[in-house]
Amino acid sequence: MSQAPEIQETEIPGVLEIYTPAFSDERGFFSETYNQTAWEQSGFSQSFLQDNLSMSCKGALRGMHYQLNPYGMGKLIRVLTGAVYDVAVDLRKGSPTFGQWMARTLDDATPMWLWIPAGFAHGFLALQDQTRVYYKCTQRYNRESERAIRYNDPDLDILWPAAAAVISKKDSQAPLFKDAEYNFSFSR
Repeated sequence: MSQAPEIQETEIPGVLEIYTPAFSDERGFFSETYNQTAWEQSGFSQSFLQDNLSMSCKGALRGMHYQLNPYGMGKLIRVLTGAVYDVAVDLRKGSPTFGQWMARTLDDATPMWLWIPAGFAHGFLALQDQTRVYYKCTQRYNRESERAIRYNDPDLDILWPAAAAVISKKDSQAPLFKDAEYNFSFSR
């Protein structure tokens, strides 16, 4: 029988921590990580069109990525192995937290998903080697609407726990927040 996840608000409206129960015994553990019916009964109702899996070495930084509307992409993120420092930046015009960021450390020992809706730039820093991040997406990847903001933008002042040792050229040269293109609006 499915057990409903525990959903908790974060300091930024719309971003959620979602905990799924794990059952342990002498063999190890079992966790039903996603059950659409149980999640909908808990108040979380999203349709997912694409699942992604990344593997990163320690110190790899991926981000800060998003897609413009109408291809805005919500992401439900979980770490399968290793650990990441996961960051979301609010790009929704009119939001009380517009331009602010929040972060969580996600790891393979904690049965938690992080929900980041469309309207946010997302990125993470791998804290361990062979970190695998799995995420369910509400949109398919669309190259023409893909955008990014610089992970080390001084105006955002994201407090990364370590320096990025590996980052793509594209991410390192992304526009600053003040120069970035975004078309999201906040709605309650």
